[in-house]
Amino acid sequence: MGQLIADGQLRVGLVGAGPWAATVHAPGLADHPGTALTAVWARRLEAAQALAETHCAATAASVEELFAQVDAVAFAVPPSVQAELGVRAAEAGKHLILEKPIAADLDGAQRLADAVAAADVAALVVLTLRYSAQTQEWLAGLAQAGGWAGGGARWLSGALLGGQYAASEWRQDDGGALYDIGPHALDMLDAALGPITEVVAARQSPGDLWHLMLAHDGGAISTATLSLRLPVQPTVVEVAVWGQHGYRTLGRKPGSAQESYTALLDDFAAMIASGTTTHPCDVRRGLHLQALLEQARHLAAK
Repeated sequence: MGQLIADGQLRVGLVGAGPWAATVHAPGLADHPGTALTAVWARRLEAAQALAETHCAATAASVEELFAQVDAVAFAVPPSVQAELGVRAAEAGKHLILEKPIAADLDGAQRLADAVAAADVAALVVLTLRYSAQTQEWLAGLAQAGGWAGGGARWLSGALLGGQYAASEWRQDDGGALYDIGPHALDMLDAALGPITEVVAARQSPGDLWHLMLAHDGGAISTATLSLRLPVQPTVVEVAVWGQHGYRTLGRKPGSAQESYTALLDDFAAMIASGTTTHPCDVRRGLHLQALLEQARHLAAK
Protein backbone atom coordinates (compact mmCIF):
# COMPACT_ATOMS: atom_id res chain seq x y z
CA MET A 1 0.00 0.00 0.00
CA GLY A 2 1.21 3.53 -0.71
CA GLN A 3 2.55 5.73 2.06
CA LEU A 4 1.21 9.12 3.13
CA ILE A 5 3.55 12.08 3.12
CA ALA A 6 4.38 13.89 6.34
CA ASP A 7 1.41 16.25 6.47
CA GLY A 8 -1.07 13.40 5.99
CA GLN A 9 -1.86 14.06 2.34
CA LEU A 10 -1.80 11.41 -0.33
CA ARG A 11 0.53 12.27 -3.21
CA VAL A 12 -1.44 11.84 -6.45
CA GLY A 13 -0.18 11.98 -10.01
CA LEU A 14 -2.54 12.89 -12.84
CA VAL A 15 -2.28 11.18 -16.23
CA GLY A 16 -3.96 13.35 -18.85
CA ALA A 17 -4.41 17.07 -19.35
CA GLY A 18 -7.61 17.43 -21.39
CA PRO A 19 -10.82 19.27 -20.48
CA TRP A 20 -12.04 16.73 -17.89
CA ALA A 21 -8.61 16.59 -16.26
CA ALA A 22 -8.51 20.38 -16.08
CA THR A 23 -12.06 20.97 -14.82
CA VAL A 24 -12.54 18.04 -12.41
CA HIS A 25 -9.46 15.96 -11.61
CA ALA A 26 -6.77 18.62 -11.19
CA PRO A 27 -8.73 21.14 -9.10
CA GLY A 28 -10.33 18.36 -7.09
CA LEU A 29 -7.00 16.78 -6.21
CA ALA A 30 -5.32 20.12 -5.51
CA ASP A 31 -8.11 21.43 -3.27
CA HIS A 32 -8.94 18.31 -1.27
CA PRO A 33 -7.40 18.26 2.23
CA GLY A 34 -6.50 14.58 1.94
CA THR A 35 -4.67 14.73 -1.41
CA ALA A 36 -1.90 16.70 -3.05
CA LEU A 37 -1.67 17.00 -6.84
CA THR A 38 2.02 16.20 -7.07
CA ALA A 39 2.76 15.61 -10.76
CA VAL A 40 1.08 15.65 -14.17
CA TRP A 41 1.98 13.64 -17.27
CA ALA A 42 0.28 13.83 -20.66
CA ARG A 43 1.12 12.87 -24.22
CA ARG A 44 1.23 16.59 -25.04
CA LEU A 45 4.00 17.97 -22.83
CA GLU A 46 2.89 21.57 -23.19
CA ALA A 47 -0.62 20.73 -21.97
CA ALA A 48 0.79 18.86 -18.98
CA GLN A 49 3.07 21.79 -18.14
CA ALA A 50 0.23 24.32 -18.31
CA LEU A 51 -2.03 22.24 -16.07
CA ALA A 52 0.76 21.44 -13.60
CA GLU A 53 1.80 25.10 -13.31
CA THR A 54 -1.79 26.14 -12.61
CA HIS A 55 -1.83 23.90 -9.54
CA CYS A 56 1.83 24.20 -8.46
CA ALA A 57 2.59 20.61 -9.41
CA ALA A 58 5.57 19.07 -11.20
CA THR A 59 5.52 18.00 -14.83
CA ALA A 60 6.68 14.41 -15.34
CA ALA A 61 8.63 13.56 -18.47
CA SER A 62 7.32 9.97 -18.47
CA VAL A 63 4.77 7.85 -16.68
CA GLU A 64 7.62 6.06 -14.89
CA GLU A 65 8.84 9.40 -13.58
CA LEU A 66 5.32 10.19 -12.41
CA PHE A 67 4.97 6.81 -10.67
CA ALA A 68 8.22 7.44 -8.78
CA GLN A 69 6.85 10.64 -7.22
CA VAL A 70 3.39 9.56 -6.07
CA ASP A 71 1.33 7.16 -3.95
CA ALA A 72 -1.68 7.12 -6.30
CA VAL A 73 -2.50 7.86 -9.93
CA ALA A 74 -5.65 9.46 -11.35
CA PHE A 75 -6.44 8.85 -15.01
CA ALA A 76 -8.18 11.20 -17.44
CA VAL A 77 -7.29 9.52 -20.75
CA PRO A 78 -9.06 7.33 -23.34
CA PRO A 79 -10.15 3.89 -22.06
CA SER A 80 -7.56 1.94 -24.07
CA VAL A 81 -4.73 4.08 -22.70
CA GLN A 82 -6.08 3.89 -19.15
CA ALA A 83 -6.24 0.09 -19.27
CA GLU A 84 -2.61 -0.18 -20.35
CA LEU A 85 -1.15 2.42 -18.00
CA GLY A 86 -3.45 1.41 -15.14
CA VAL A 87 -1.94 -2.09 -15.16
CA ARG A 88 1.56 -0.58 -15.04
CA ALA A 89 0.57 1.74 -12.19
CA ALA A 90 -0.94 -1.10 -10.17
CA GLU A 91 2.14 -3.24 -10.75
CA ALA A 92 4.17 -0.31 -9.40
CA GLY A 93 2.07 -0.43 -6.23
CA LYS A 94 0.05 2.73 -6.90
CA HIS A 95 -3.58 3.22 -5.93
CA LEU A 96 -5.85 4.19 -8.83
CA ILE A 97 -8.63 6.62 -9.68
CA LEU A 98 -10.14 5.32 -12.91
CA GLU A 99 -12.48 6.87 -15.44
CA LYS A 100 -15.36 4.94 -16.97
CA PRO A 101 -15.37 2.75 -18.88
CA ILE A 102 -12.25 1.33 -17.27
CA ALA A 103 -11.03 -0.11 -20.60
CA ALA A 104 -11.87 -0.23 -24.28
CA ASP A 105 -13.01 -3.86 -24.09
CA LEU A 106 -13.71 -6.63 -21.61
CA ASP A 107 -10.28 -8.26 -21.96
CA GLY A 108 -8.57 -4.98 -21.07
CA ALA A 109 -10.90 -4.47 -18.12
CA GLN A 110 -10.18 -7.97 -16.84
CA ARG A 111 -6.42 -7.45 -17.06
CA LEU A 112 -6.75 -4.19 -15.15
CA ALA A 113 -8.94 -5.72 -12.44
CA ASP A 114 -6.54 -8.65 -12.11
CA ALA A 115 -3.56 -6.29 -11.75
CA VAL A 116 -5.33 -4.30 -9.05
CA ALA A 117 -6.20 -7.49 -7.14
CA ALA A 118 -2.65 -8.86 -7.43
CA ALA A 119 -1.15 -5.59 -6.15
CA ASP A 120 -3.73 -5.24 -3.36
CA VAL A 121 -4.22 -1.53 -4.09
CA ALA A 122 -7.32 0.64 -3.91
CA ALA A 123 -9.00 1.51 -7.21
CA LEU A 124 -12.13 3.65 -7.49
CA VAL A 125 -14.12 4.41 -10.64
CA VAL A 126 -15.36 7.97 -11.27
CA LEU A 127 -19.09 7.21 -11.45
CA THR A 128 -20.05 10.78 -10.62
CA LEU A 129 -23.78 10.22 -10.11
CA ARG A 130 -23.20 7.58 -7.44
CA TYR A 131 -21.05 9.72 -5.16
CA SER A 132 -23.48 12.60 -4.69
CA ALA A 133 -25.30 12.95 -1.37
CA GLN A 134 -28.58 13.32 -3.28
CA THR A 135 -28.06 9.93 -4.95
CA GLN A 136 -27.05 8.22 -1.73
CA GLU A 137 -30.20 9.43 0.00
CA TRP A 138 -32.37 8.36 -2.95
CA LEU A 139 -30.85 4.88 -3.10
CA ALA A 140 -31.16 4.45 0.66
CA GLY A 141 -34.86 5.31 0.43
CA LEU A 142 -35.37 2.78 -2.36
CA ALA A 143 -33.63 0.05 -0.40
CA GLN A 144 -35.71 0.78 2.68
CA ALA A 145 -39.00 0.73 0.77
CA GLY A 146 -38.34 -2.26 -1.50
CA GLY A 147 -40.88 -3.74 -3.88
CA TRP A 148 -39.59 -2.11 -7.08
CA ALA A 149 -40.70 -3.80 -10.28
CA GLY A 150 -38.93 -1.75 -12.93
CA GLY A 151 -37.23 1.45 -13.88
CA GLY A 152 -35.63 3.50 -16.59
CA ALA A 153 -32.79 5.91 -17.28
CA ARG A 154 -32.60 8.69 -19.86
CA TRP A 155 -29.42 10.60 -20.65
CA LEU A 156 -29.90 12.82 -23.68
CA SER A 157 -27.26 15.37 -24.64
CA GLY A 158 -25.69 17.19 -27.56
CA ALA A 159 -22.19 16.98 -26.07
CA LEU A 160 -20.66 15.46 -29.21
CA LEU A 161 -22.28 17.99 -31.54
CA GLY A 162 -20.01 20.76 -30.24
CA GLY A 163 -18.15 21.97 -27.19
CA GLN A 164 -15.07 20.80 -25.34
CA TYR A 165 -15.71 17.06 -25.70
CA ALA A 166 -16.70 17.06 -29.37
CA ALA A 167 -13.07 16.51 -30.42
CA SER A 168 -12.68 13.41 -28.25
CA GLU A 169 -11.66 10.69 -30.69
CA TRP A 170 -12.61 7.70 -28.55
CA ARG A 171 -16.09 9.12 -27.96
CA GLN A 172 -16.62 9.96 -31.62
CA ASP A 173 -15.11 6.82 -33.15
CA ASP A 174 -15.24 4.02 -30.61
CA GLY A 175 -17.35 4.73 -27.57
CA GLY A 176 -20.17 7.10 -28.34
CA ALA A 177 -23.06 7.32 -25.93
CA LEU A 178 -22.97 3.64 -24.95
CA TYR A 179 -19.41 3.73 -23.61
CA ASP A 180 -19.34 7.30 -22.32
CA ILE A 181 -22.65 7.73 -20.48
CA GLY A 182 -23.80 4.11 -20.58
CA PRO A 183 -21.73 3.19 -17.50
CA HIS A 184 -23.52 5.89 -15.47
CA ALA A 185 -26.98 4.70 -16.52
CA LEU A 186 -26.21 1.02 -16.01
CA ASP A 187 -24.61 1.68 -12.65
CA MET A 188 -27.57 3.68 -11.37
CA LEU A 189 -30.18 1.15 -12.53
CA ASP A 190 -28.12 -1.68 -11.07
CA ALA A 191 -27.80 0.12 -7.72
CA ALA A 192 -31.49 1.02 -7.64
CA LEU A 193 -33.07 -2.26 -8.76
CA GLY A 194 -30.50 -4.93 -7.99
CA PRO A 195 -27.66 -6.43 -10.04
CA ILE A 196 -28.20 -6.43 -13.79
CA THR A 197 -27.92 -10.04 -14.88
CA GLU A 198 -28.45 -9.64 -18.62
CA VAL A 199 -28.77 -7.11 -21.41
CA VAL A 200 -31.97 -8.49 -22.93
CA ALA A 201 -31.98 -6.25 -26.00
CA ALA A 202 -29.96 -3.39 -27.47
CA ARG A 203 -30.53 -1.21 -30.51
CA GLN A 204 -28.46 1.67 -31.85
CA SER A 205 -30.56 4.06 -33.93
CA PRO A 206 -29.13 6.66 -36.33
CA GLY A 207 -27.52 9.55 -34.51
CA ASP A 208 -25.96 7.29 -31.86
CA LEU A 209 -29.28 6.89 -30.03
CA TRP A 210 -29.11 3.75 -27.88
CA HIS A 211 -32.04 1.78 -26.45
CA LEU A 212 -31.32 -0.96 -23.90
CA MET A 213 -33.54 -3.44 -22.05
CA LEU A 214 -32.05 -4.92 -18.89
CA ALA A 215 -32.96 -7.83 -16.60
CA HIS A 216 -32.18 -7.59 -12.88
CA ASP A 217 -31.62 -10.19 -10.21
CA GLY A 218 -34.97 -10.48 -8.46
CA GLY A 219 -37.08 -10.04 -11.60
CA ALA A 220 -37.14 -6.29 -12.23
CA ILE A 221 -36.86 -5.05 -15.82
CA SER A 222 -35.45 -1.66 -16.77
CA THR A 223 -34.65 0.35 -19.87
CA ALA A 224 -32.04 2.95 -20.79
CA THR A 225 -32.12 5.55 -23.58
CA LEU A 226 -28.83 7.27 -24.32
CA SER A 227 -27.51 9.81 -26.80
CA LEU A 228 -24.73 12.40 -27.01
CA ARG A 229 -25.84 13.68 -30.40
CA LEU A 230 -29.30 15.09 -29.73
CA PRO A 231 -29.70 18.91 -29.77
CA VAL A 232 -31.16 18.92 -26.26
CA GLN A 233 -30.63 21.92 -23.97
CA PRO A 234 -30.13 21.49 -21.12
CA THR A 235 -28.93 17.90 -20.98
CA VAL A 236 -31.58 15.47 -19.72
CA VAL A 237 -30.40 13.10 -16.98
CA GLU A 238 -33.20 11.19 -15.27
CA VAL A 239 -33.43 7.88 -13.44
CA ALA A 240 -36.79 6.51 -12.30
CA VAL A 241 -38.14 3.41 -10.58
CA TRP A 242 -41.67 2.17 -10.03
CA GLY A 243 -43.36 -0.52 -8.01
CA GLN A 244 -45.39 -1.11 -4.87
CA HIS A 245 -44.49 2.28 -3.42
CA GLY A 246 -45.22 4.37 -6.48
CA TYR A 247 -42.87 6.22 -8.80
CA ARG A 248 -39.61 7.83 -7.71
CA THR A 249 -37.24 9.89 -9.83
CA LEU A 250 -33.72 11.28 -9.55
CA GLY A 251 -32.08 13.95 -11.68
CA ARG A 252 -28.59 15.41 -11.85
CA LYS A 253 -27.82 18.70 -10.13
CA PRO A 254 -25.69 21.37 -11.89
CA GLY A 255 -22.10 21.27 -10.68
CA SER A 256 -22.55 17.83 -9.21
CA ALA A 257 -19.45 16.39 -10.93
CA GLN A 258 -17.09 18.47 -8.80
CA GLU A 259 -19.01 17.69 -5.60
CA SER A 260 -19.03 13.99 -6.44
CA TYR A 261 -15.30 13.98 -7.15
CA THR A 262 -14.68 15.49 -3.70
CA ALA A 263 -16.81 12.74 -2.15
CA LEU A 264 -14.86 10.13 -4.13
CA LEU A 265 -11.60 11.52 -2.75
CA ASP A 266 -13.03 11.37 0.77
CA ASP A 267 -13.64 7.64 0.28
CA PHE A 268 -10.35 7.08 -1.57
CA ALA A 269 -8.21 8.63 1.18
CA ALA A 270 -10.14 6.75 3.86
CA MET A 271 -9.69 3.42 2.04
CA ILE A 272 -5.94 3.87 1.76
CA ALA A 273 -5.56 5.04 5.35
CA SER A 274 -7.45 1.96 6.59
CA GLY A 275 -5.96 -0.55 4.15
CA THR A 276 -9.34 -1.24 2.53
CA THR A 277 -9.60 -2.20 -1.15
CA THR A 278 -13.35 -2.92 -1.45
CA HIS A 279 -15.95 -0.27 -2.28
CA PRO A 280 -19.29 -0.22 -4.17
CA CYS A 281 -17.58 1.69 -6.99
CA ASP A 282 -14.23 -0.11 -7.07
CA VAL A 283 -12.55 -1.71 -10.07
CA ARG A 284 -14.78 -4.79 -9.78
CA ARG A 285 -17.74 -2.52 -10.39
CA GLY A 286 -15.97 -1.22 -13.46
CA LEU A 287 -15.45 -4.77 -14.69
CA HIS A 288 -19.14 -5.62 -14.18
CA LEU A 289 -20.20 -2.54 -16.15
CA GLN A 290 -17.69 -3.35 -18.91
CA ALA A 291 -19.25 -6.80 -19.33
CA LEU A 292 -22.69 -5.23 -19.72
CA LEU A 293 -21.38 -2.73 -22.30
CA GLU A 294 -19.88 -5.60 -24.27
CA GLN A 295 -23.20 -7.50 -24.20
CA ALA A 296 -25.04 -4.42 -25.46
CA ARG A 297 -22.59 -3.76 -28.26
CA HIS A 298 -22.75 -7.38 -29.46
CA LEU A 299 -26.55 -7.45 -29.39
CA ALA A 300 -26.79 -4.17 -31.31
CA ALA A 301 -24.41 -5.48 -33.97
CA LYS A 302 -26.58 -8.53 -34.79
